[in-house]
Amino acid sequence: MNTLQFALILSLGWLALISPDVHISTAMAAEKSAPPNILFIFSDDLAYQAISAYGDERKLLETPHIDRVAKEGIRFDRCVVTNSICGPCRATILTGKYSHKNGFYNNSNSRFDSTQTTFPKLFKSQGYSTALIGKWHLVSEPTGFDHWEILPGQGIYYNPPMIANGQKVQRQGYVTDIITDRSIDWLKNRDKSKPFLLMAQHKAPHREWSPALRHLGFNKDKPFAEPATLFDQYKDRAQAVVDHDMGIDRTFTKLDAKFVPPPGINSTQLEEWNKYYLPRNNAFEAAHLQGQDLVRWRYHRYMHDYLACVKAVDESVGRLLQTLDEEGLAENTLVVVTSDQGFYLGEHGWFDKRWIFEESLRTPLLARWPAAIPAGRTNGQIVSLLDIAQTFLDVARIEAPADMQGASLLPLLKGDTPADWRKSLYYRYYEYPSPHRVKPHYGVVTDRYKLVHYEGTGEGEWELLDRQVDPQEVKSFHNDPAYAQTMTELKDEIRSLQKVVDDQTPPPAKAYGNAPLEWSPFGPLK
Repeated sequence: MNTLQFALILSLGWLALISPDVHISTAMAAEKSAPPNILFIFSDDLAYQAISAYGDERKLLETPHIDRVAKEGIRFDRCVVTNSICGPCRATILTGKYSHKNGFYNNSNSRFDSTQTTFPKLFKSQGYSTALIGKWHLVSEPTGFDHWEILPGQGIYYNPPMIANGQKVQRQGYVTDIITDRSIDWLKNRDKSKPFLLMAQHKAPHREWSPALRHLGFNKDKPFAEPATLFDQYKDRAQAVVDHDMGIDRTFTKLDAKFVPPPGINSTQLEEWNKYYLPRNNAFEAAHLQGQDLVRWRYHRYMHDYLACVKAVDESVGRLLQTLDEEGLAENTLVVVTSDQGFYLGEHGWFDKRWIFEESLRTPLLARWPAAIPAGRTNGQIVSLLDIAQTFLDVARIEAPADMQGASLLPLLKGDTPADWRKSLYYRYYEYPSPHRVKPHYGVVTDRYKLVHYEGTGEGEWELLDRQVDPQEVKSFHNDPAYAQTMTELKDEIRSLQKVVDDQTPPPAKAYGNAPLEWSPFGPLK
């Protein structure tokens, strides 16, 4: 050690004695200059109403670990999707493109084109260790990852088979725990000479909402608060809304209701499963419930099962955050918690998603990055899963391809809103008629309004929703003379957005899945 080095060490030590913050700020500066790690925690069908950080008035569940991300980072209150269905949302996240650009339109017959550019490929090319563990649901095999272990198709909750780097493996246990265990194992044994991108992607809380055994009866049979629109009659709405097949009153199967055990469950697990469900199922059958009483029973069974699945996801988030702490990675790791879209928890009498309406359009989005993001903030700007790819690339200082269609959230993460930030977003849903008979539709979303066009023969149908006047979205104002100017302005906005995202030509017939061929992709904008 020469004299200069000794003097420098002595001076830094003296400064640390005078001000303990000097060491902390020096460490933080070093962290900020290093390439950040990214941990993407992704659930399937996770409703914002089920996360206590979002303050739903029903107070359905406490999620302390997900809430921790919000408390130590930022909560986005208006994250919306471009096509509210699982596979298309995943393709949009990977590519930063709308469905009509990445080619994955629906869950019926789409297959992800793995030759196209994705942000994990770009991360890998720039020296990141990349891994994907959990639900994939894009048919083709993952690309751009040093390591991947996925559920085939939708996957199952108990003892799921998985595919690890192309090889079939059989896992034992509960799927959320397995995905968490495998993710933690990769984190601890990764190539530590490189920054990392880890995508931990849960099946839960996807239908049929099979809880972990430890969470059976977590609410001690206490009734859940009901949404105000549980018995929505769909008055003053388009026929497209009336003609659905996703109601708790009409679409609830024996598997949903737990009169049939979940696939893959073994005899030991089934014994404990039956101890909880059989007495309650017998009581239900003896009661001979009808009408609204039957709907209420199904709603409470649904809420118990769905929220129990969310509890396991919340525990997973806690374990992953703890691992970052133990490995000394928390400071310079961007943690993002989100879902492929929102989900109905009984609103309008529904489960599932698909619609442009609020509960399915809006998805939770929370982020924490101690080295760069101020803690404890919320953001109400219109953001989207379309923005994830460009955000991650921006955070890692990797150039984004020019044909990506989102915008980086990095300024918003740091507390700044660009002057030209979006005021509206274009939405388009395709899959019809199965499952659930949700008609293909497109529209525009603003802070206050949604203008929706349901596709079909002839002119189709329109709806105009005003969230300021009607936050529960139970009435359409499209024929109200007082909204004539608003209708004109929003139709113009749809035209403008269709040009911006280059959605002005009919998609291939297969985009609609099982739709009748006479369906026209664009009704006239009159």
